[in-house]
Amino acid sequence: MGKITQHPILNTLINLISRRLIVALALFLGTGLLVVFTNIKSSDGFTIIPKYGYSNLIISLSTSPSPPKSHPLPPTLAQWQDKTNSGDYFFQVKTTQVGYLVWSQFPIRVYVEPPKAISEKQAQAWVNGVLQGVQEWSTYLPLTIVEQPEIADITITRKAPPLQISPGSNIPRARSAQTTYELYTSKKVLSHRFTILLSPSQTGEYLIAATRHEFGHALGIWGHSPLQTDALYFSQVRNPPPISPRDVNTLKRVYEQPTTLGWSLVDNSKIN
Repeated sequence: MGKITQHPILNTLINLISRRLIVALALFLGTGLLVVFTNIKSSDGFTIIPKYGYSNLIISLSTSPSPPKSHPLPPTLAQWQDKTNSGDYFFQVKTTQVGYLVWSQFPIRVYVEPPKAISEKQAQAWVNGVLQGVQEWSTYLPLTIVEQPEIADITITRKAPPLQISPGSNIPRARSAQTTYELYTSKKVLSHRFTILLSPSQTGEYLIAATRHEFGHALGIWGHSPLQTDALYFSQVRNPPPISPRDVNTLKRVYEQPTTLGWSLVDNSKIN
């Protein structure tokens, strides 16, 4: 049998591709974060959907997320007591690939992007409506409005969400709002940030209600209430309700849950 001659350039290319495949596989297995997402959708067009933000999620092969742990309750939530014994809808809140979507650094920084395609008067009315919906939650968690989008934890924009294709139908349907999140690391701490899109069709009290609803998602209530009397009810109603005791009870229970968010990454190279 004759000797097979190997081409040096071809060998180098094969080795390079093999190394990249190994690294990709190691990232997939090592981070423990690449799992299938489940979208939560509702009949009125409210949608909360995870955003694939792994381009910003930098976890080296020698690190991994910490085991889920609970953060101390913010004082505003720790002091909350429901005198009406209204209960909650915590069973409707979905956990994620990193645990519950709990904020641990306060105040939470919120950026409201000023609209540009409308008059100054209309833009100011829109911003005022959004700020009202946001500030209603400040009783329960510390919030601050920032003017620099690059430092925001939650960004709110006047923009129509992408059309939604309902299961079993090829007809696209408009949505009134959409909330997405993405993961990233900062100073070796696993973090997240949210983007809220509010349809330009939302005005007046419905704009405030949509903001109130979507902002509840961004604060950690990753699910919907089955009762119309809650701000996180899964559909818009004719007379939008304020934040209810059930909404706050649910938020408090979320913040009592374990999460990997807000905790330092584990240095696997130091583990024997």
